[in-house]
Amino acid sequence: MTLIAIFFPFISFLLRGKILTAIICLILQITLIGWIPAAVWGVLSLQNSRADRRNKELIKALK
Repeated sequence: MTLIAIFFPFISFLLRGKILTAIICLILQITLIGWIPAAVWGVLSLQNSRADRRNKELIKALK
């Protein structure tokens, strides 16, 4: 999934159900200069999503 977030950031957002964010990312990704910020944005968003899921599981385990 991380490779998808690097090479095709908009697909990474689409697979997680964030359609509007994917469209904005695709517009940014269309330009060559915007590809790097889009890739960074995709990877950071993916990492934040994983951290949120991990935190929810830890809280659920503590209850």
